[in-house]
Amino acid sequence: MAQNYSQYLKHPVFKIASEIITERNLEAYVIGGYVRDLLLDRPSKDIDIVVIGNGLDLAKAIATKLRVKKVSTFENFGTAQFVYKDLDVEFVGARKESYRRDSRKPIVEDGSLSDDQKRRDFTINALALSLHKDNYGELIDPFDGVEDLEKQIIRTPLEPSKTYSDDPLRMMRAIRFATQLDFKIEKKSLDAIRENAHRLEIISQERTMDELNKIILSTKPSRGFNLLFSTKLLHEFFPEMVALYGVETREGKSHKDNFFHTLEVLDNICESTDDLWLRWSAIMHDIAKPPTKRFNKKVGWTFHGHEDLGARWVPKIFKRMKLPMDAKMKYVQKLVRLHLRPIALVNGIVTDSAIRRLLFEAGDDIDDLMKLCNADITSKNEYKVKKYKKNFELVVEKLKAVEEKDQVRNFQPPVSGKMIMDAFGLGPSQEIGTIKSKIKEAILEGEIKNDPKEAEEYMFKVAKEMGLETKQ
Repeated sequence: MAQNYSQYLKHPVFKIASEIITERNLEAYVIGGYVRDLLLDRPSKDIDIVVIGNGLDLAKAIATKLRVKKVSTFENFGTAQFVYKDLDVEFVGARKESYRRDSRKPIVEDGSLSDDQKRRDFTINALALSLHKDNYGELIDPFDGVEDLEKQIIRTPLEPSKTYSDDPLRMMRAIRFATQLDFKIEKKSLDAIRENAHRLEIISQERTMDELNKIILSTKPSRGFNLLFSTKLLHEFFPEMVALYGVETREGKSHKDNFFHTLEVLDNICESTDDLWLRWSAIMHDIAKPPTKRFNKKVGWTFHGHEDLGARWVPKIFKRMKLPMDAKMKYVQKLVRLHLRPIALVNGIVTDSAIRRLLFEAGDDIDDLMKLCNADITSKNEYKVKKYKKNFELVVEKLKAVEEKDQVRNFQPPVSGKMIMDAFGLGPSQEIGTIKSKIKEAILEGEIKNDPKEAEEYMFKVAKEMGLETKQ
């Protein structure tokens, strides 16, 4: 006997859809992610309704009954969509698909519910609930998707190699769902992803990054990155991250595996932020370690300058991956460039001058930088981690104290170029830049306070040393 979930379909969208479908003697079903999330008891705001026949007419009729004024229709695709309260409702005619080798865009024909379920990516996304009054809420589950939900398995309805070859984006989606839901990918399916990893080349970078960003925003993204690495999908779009993998040993000295270290830092930072770009900073913070790796007999392995080279790489990588080239990229670049600075303070004597310089350079991103650096403290030695974290707290306290006292976060020198020009009768010149730079250095070194009066006095002192005369 078929399972029935009518008790879950209480929303007015379903009730009105059922009335109209029954009245017009149509077949329509709630299908896909909404049903999956319903059974997993996860919130979902996207409802997909598949109609045997014309989805556009049904969408308009339901929208009219719900008093929804705007219905977006896409005649070429046979789909329609509207927003009702907090739900995004989409209607599509049932269809069957066939694919060409060089494109993930299918050739579409009208089809039955069975055809439509066969074209779905995974068994857990092929579940359908009837909306007709005669069998309202009845589950149609031809591929044992419910059992896969219970066993926590990602599996394709049809032969996996064909499913992934037809639409290679499904490989990224498989890993995304496995990461978000903490499910396993069935072995046959995992093998098929490895075999078809190269097919990702026909997918646009934008679509690939959309799936990658969803993996990064999951609770434990390392799970997804490990799958991307082991299936060779990561090699297709992020070779710089792949290059972090591996350990080299010389004369009994080894460095840590920077790939797994990066994943540990990423998981660590996920505990304190949902911000996608701060998480990207964790991914990118050591990205330039491979080309800066050197072996020194006295100290072992070094990666000098990896933070500066990494910061220079950020725009190139973002551009290639079609990630934003705006303030988000600049933010990631800044955190990569500065990520060693707080750690250096933890290791050494924390001077007010070093703190002021860090505050000046990090500006409003100082708190995020400190989160990144805290996440970057990793070691198998628990005592070492505890000691580091304790010292790190001292740096945080010192930052607060210096910021309160000197207010140098994002500070603009209290003496402007115009003031210098007016005081000494100068036009635009190198001298103005020199004076401003010396005032900034004096404030950061603590020689003078961040105060207009003290800065002005210092300006006259510097100008005198430079042989400049005050304007009469």
